[in-house]
Amino acid sequence: MKSIMKFVLLMFIFAGVSLNAQSEAKKIGFKLNGVYTAWGQLQNDFRLGAVPYADHYIVQMFRLNLAVNYGKDIKAVTRMDLGQGWWGVDNVPPSYRGASGLFDNKDANYYLHVDHAYLWFKFHPINTAFTVGRFNWSLGNKLVLDNNWDGISADVNINNNNLKLGWIKVSEGVNGISDYDKGKALPYGNNDPLDANLLLASYTAKIKTTNLEVYGMYYKDAGINDSTAFNIDGLHYNRPRFTPQVTSLGVFGIAGSSKLDRLSLTYEANYLIGKDDINNPTHAGFLNTSDGSKTDPLKYDINNGDLAGYNIYLKMNYAVTDVVTFGLTAGMGSGDDDPTSGKGNVNKLRTSGFFYMTEVWEDSIMPDEEGITPQGLGAPNIRAYRELENTTAIQGNVLFKITPKWNFFTSFTYLMATEPIYAWTAAGPDLNTSADDIGMEVDFKTDYKIYDKLTLTFRGGYFIPGTGGQYLINGNDKNDDPAYELKTTITFKF
Repeated sequence: MKSIMKFVLLMFIFAGVSLNAQSEAKKIGFKLNGVYTAWGQLQNDFRLGAVPYADHYIVQMFRLNLAVNYGKDIKAVTRMDLGQGWWGVDNVPPSYRGASGLFDNKDANYYLHVDHAYLWFKFHPINTAFTVGRFNWSLGNKLVLDNNWDGISADVNINNNNLKLGWIKVSEGVNGISDYDKGKALPYGNNDPLDANLLLASYTAKIKTTNLEVYGMYYKDAGINDSTAFNIDGLHYNRPRFTPQVTSLGVFGIAGSSKLDRLSLTYEANYLIGKDDINNPTHAGFLNTSDGSKTDPLKYDINNGDLAGYNIYLKMNYAVTDVVTFGLTAGMGSGDDDPTSGKGNVNKLRTSGFFYMTEVWEDSIMPDEEGITPQGLGAPNIRAYRELENTTAIQGNVLFKITPKWNFFTSFTYLMATEPIYAWTAAGPDLNTSADDIGMEVDFKTDYKIYDKLTLTFRGGYFIPGTGGQYLINGNDKNDDPAYELKTTITFKF
């Protein structure tokens, strides 16, 4: 009898454990989505004829997003690139030599790379959602900040509006965890292991048909005793010549979008102020896309230690009919009127190149966490401007929705420099020779939906350089061949 009672009791315990496990299992959910994309690129005369330039290649990316949630208020999220590579570069380890040198040391040739890994949870007593880990940080239209970084953010719900507060660990200075005081010797050679950090705040509100974001951030790099700063020295791509080092930076801005019947508006204005506390007597520094042994003779801006800059952006689209939409896009970014003295110019902290205006001139998904191939003239092998840096642009465009599955977009853009661009040689800038006409560009893009989730895209651009554009890229006006690009893309989103 006792054995029967023990058996019945044990069955009740097992049943209770089983029911509890089933109940717990019901709380756990999985969500998987992703994208496969292959790009066929044809790029010609990106050096405007100064050297032979004909790059025709194919790259691909297979990206998965996986979220594991426990009920409504907790989830862990990761984003992985499983098959990202350049066709014909067969599992070559990242290095500074060969094709993989453009990949920012990323395991980009069919290895697994984790872009995002974070925990999200909502704490109801203070109506706040917290995100902890590595994820994307961006502001406005991605003119001043757009990058994957480690950090903590808090999203506070205030009357259905959102206040975001964030802290980002940008850099530890070296591949270690040391925080030596400024006065102490550095044990790792010419590297300063003090930190770089970023504090961020933004407030987003919806007012009828307008979405508005007011933001601010402050960045500080303490590791500059070795005469290098994380921005720009710690980046694995080359910025345009005569770029300042950013040791501290404050940014204030407002961005938004509005819908007024058939008129859609997107806009942003921001102001940047900072410091370059490294006193460089010459423009020369190490080349960012080398192992440190190569010199970039025109790397640094020489300034008085003060940095300042701004960006203004407006995009308008008017739907004339359900088939035809006309657009006007305009932007202005500050520039440096003298790369040998005075204040230095700064237009951003760090971006990945997802702000789009033209196909060739500044469109450049950088070879870092987000991409593996240079694309527009802002790529590190050409080193033209990106986003609105020292650029005043005006564009007219039109979009045709030919059928529900097929659309066609085309645009014309005129580009000028906000401040004159100086000619240069390896000895430095020529302050007696300058121009402000960057050039003009004609672009097109057409998308065709093969299936609901499968899209074929064909796009391209034709850039006609002005004298300022020639000075920026080659240092002289001896070569003015138009640069053009054609790109075919197949995209499957699931």
